[in-house]
Amino acid sequence: MNEFLISHSYWILLFPLIGFLVNGLILAKNHRKAAGTLSVVLSGFSMLYAIALVVAYFAGNAPQAIVAWKFPFLAFSKTLIAEAAFLLDPLSAMMVFVVTVIAFFVNIYSLGYMREDRAEGRFFALLSFFTFSMLGLVVATGLFQMYFFWELVGIASYLLIGFWYERPRAVAASKQAFIVTRFADSFFLLGIVIVTYVVKSFHFGVLNIVQPEMMTGTISLGFWDVSARDALLFGSVLIFIGGWGKSAMFPLHIWLPNAMEGPTPVSSIIHSATMVVAGVYLVARMFPFFASCEGTLEIVGTVGAFTAIFAAVIACTQKDIKRILAYSTLSQLGYMMFGLGVSATAAASFHVFNHAFFKCMLFLVAGSLIHQVETNDLDKMGGLRKKMPFTYIAALIACLSISGIPPFSGFFSKDEILSGAIASGHPFIFAVGFVTSALTAFYMFRFFFLAFHGKPRADLSHAKEDFAMTLPIVCLAVPSFFSGFLCRGLFEKFFDSSAAHLPETASSLTPYVPYLATGAGILGIAVAWVLYASPKTNISRALDSTNRSALYKTVYHKFYFDEGYYAFTRQFIFRGVAACARAFEDYVIGGILKLVTSVVHFAGTLVREMQTGYLSIYIGTLIVGVILWRYLGGLPI
Repeated sequence: MNEFLISHSYWILLFPLIGFLVNGLILAKNHRKAAGTLSVVLSGFSMLYAIALVVAYFAGNAPQAIVAWKFPFLAFSKTLIAEAAFLLDPLSAMMVFVVTVIAFFVNIYSLGYMREDRAEGRFFALLSFFTFSMLGLVVATGLFQMYFFWELVGIASYLLIGFWYERPRAVAASKQAFIVTRFADSFFLLGIVIVTYVVKSFHFGVLNIVQPEMMTGTISLGFWDVSARDALLFGSVLIFIGGWGKSAMFPLHIWLPNAMEGPTPVSSIIHSATMVVAGVYLVARMFPFFASCEGTLEIVGTVGAFTAIFAAVIACTQKDIKRILAYSTLSQLGYMMFGLGVSATAAASFHVFNHAFFKCMLFLVAGSLIHQVETNDLDKMGGLRKKMPFTYIAALIACLSISGIPPFSGFFSKDEILSGAIASGHPFIFAVGFVTSALTAFYMFRFFFLAFHGKPRADLSHAKEDFAMTLPIVCLAVPSFFSGFLCRGLFEKFFDSSAAHLPETASSLTPYVPYLATGAGILGIAVAWVLYASPKTNISRALDSTNRSALYKTVYHKFYFDEGYYAFTRQFIFRGVAACARAFEDYVIGGILKLVTSVVHFAGTLVREMQTGYLSIYIGTLIVGVILWRYLGGLPI
């Protein structure tokens, strides 16, 4: 049975691909309801097959990495061969499970959310295409296949973010996401070229076991001769930049909050467990390679830690509930990334797993609130606890989990990341993570209290729970509660951290970390309660932003980073670089072309004028030509 599941695992990819082709080519235009049903059924089949495959794989005591199937795709040399394959190991099995489960529940949720949208069929086709692309990425056996599906994920996200293309802001957000991530991907591609040139292989199994002889010698990069060690270091940083952009690390973070212009199900699937964690997955997949390149992990940890606290600070002031969750995603991605940077690989992978469920559910909760209240503005909500009781309980579970409160899932993975930071000798990163935990609890319960508690600040007479939208939320609440203590042993057993050069039980060296982390979460919740939910709170004054300090307004405007980005792109790139390039093309390139055409035209006119039909003129021209040939060319007559 296990061999059958493994050898036929391609069905996990084929189900969403079939959904994309059938919906896109046949059902999308005239049978949009059938398109939604087909997408849900096929995503369900993909999820069930993935669950069966993962259970069978982990049934063994020590499952090894397995290439379930492979097909040669393109041979660059005898050793450098690109393959289409299906890699099954603990990391890819975890991601296949997460992606298929999240995709299934998002498809169900979309039946209710997109019910009245005329382009519902196109939406489900694109959703299936995105799922197929993401699954192809996480089961890749080498860099070539990963990069191929990496770009397909980028195309799918561009189409989904700009799904409502009649809205200028959605179009602008989709273009921004596409351009920023493609900018980072260009470095990723260059890194692949350099690394595979040195190592002579795309395969992760070869890249992650760098032999000593690969670090010796000199490599010519065409314009620069460097040692093989430096070339691999340079290549590793370039590859990480690809993940830097895809996971929206600072300063390439600007696209992700603006991507909220897409439908909420898009926000949920892209910003929970799929596209944005692709960068984290890349670093985790190639962790031994990055660890062998001295200095790369320090960059990973520094970028991740700064992004975590930077995004958390901004989230504390936002009023758009989807943007709060977007910056929360940025912060949690930073958490995962600095976990990898401090070599807490198992903990970072565990947090990817836990985060997928509670963050997906939070986005679905936000979409349900927006659907009922018809606004994203947190200031216009409140009092929804009685109107939406199941959503309320699920949101509470998710907020407690992301805040790191035991026994909810987020506590276990965040605790292990902080313990890993201490155990590996990174006290500053630990301090950043600790402060970020407190801020996370504060802004999440600020969102929770303002949305569900207090008196309604808008007309909620029509607000109620939609079954199709509430069912996935309630289902995702289960893993958000239980996945932490149920799966902790699994990750400790199968996600070996010995390669990270950590003690076998890092938490035993830091017994105070769980108490500190829990205390930080409780402190953040308490502050949010005092400011926004206690009986003595003047909610009108708490929400009044007219008399805020300059620091608050700076944070609220995201440190004016977006304004700086737009000023840079419009003034420097568009009006500066682009204008110079256009002027060079118009006046230099265009001028040369005009000169050449003018000379040719003049020569043609001269030749035409000489065609008189008189023999004497032809003979005279021949004589003059021969004389010129003789004296100017130095040839004998």
